[in-house]
Amino acid sequence: MANLLIEIGNTALKGAWAEGKTLGKTIRYQGEKVFGFIEKMTAEIRPEIMVVASKRDIDSQAENRLRACCRTLVLMDQTHRDLLRAYGLPEYLSPDRAASLVAARDLFRGKKCMVFDFGTIVSVDFLNEDGTYGGGNLSLGCRTRFKAMQRYSRSLPLVNTPKENPGKGYSLESSIEAGIVSGIKFEIDGYIQSSPDSVVLFTGGDANFLAKQTKSSIFVVCNLVLMGLATIADDYGK
Repeated sequence: MANLLIEIGNTALKGAWAEGKTLGKTIRYQGEKVFGFIEKMTAEIRPEIMVVASKRDIDSQAENRLRACCRTLVLMDQTHRDLLRAYGLPEYLSPDRAASLVAARDLFRGKKCMVFDFGTIVSVDFLNEDGTYGGGNLSLGCRTRFKAMQRYSRSLPLVNTPKENPGKGYSLESSIEAGIVSGIKFEIDGYIQSSPDSVVLFTGGDANFLAKQTKSSIFVVCNLVLMGLATIADDYGK
């Protein structure tokens, strides 16, 4: 029986069916009726285990709706922290960061890992060789930096992420593009140089773009969070 994996972010839902740790086709939903969408997904096929990792708190009414959609429900949100403790992760981690680390630890057993997630926020988390958590940092994401530049300076325009890093700016717009993208690039390179023996993983919406900015050997895994949820479902089933 297939398991269903759901990641509820700030702006969208991302999901996938899985057989064991193998993901099927991913699903994306950006509407407001998140729980209604999940009920439609499970109307014909009821998952054996459904893992829901949510940045939004899931109240008791929503939890009951989710439980009716599956045989076994596993929740990860601000009020459901048992899984983080079970995997030896600190409770302050967001569900998506925790799931990414579960996936990285499963993929690269016995190796130090450095996991970057490039979204609204840039997170970088570290795993030691024995799989224990080695800490992590947060900073503003690429688009968030562009918005902050425009918001907090009356004289600067709002600029979108460029297709390529211009390196140096020769106009107001390209100066902003080069400054922000190069700043993130230098952050990435600095982290990688600080632990050259670590396996480096990129995930999140800007992962592919920022992977082009570094010459270091990295793995881009766009569905790392869902892979972690699949691992959790598989472990839970066992």
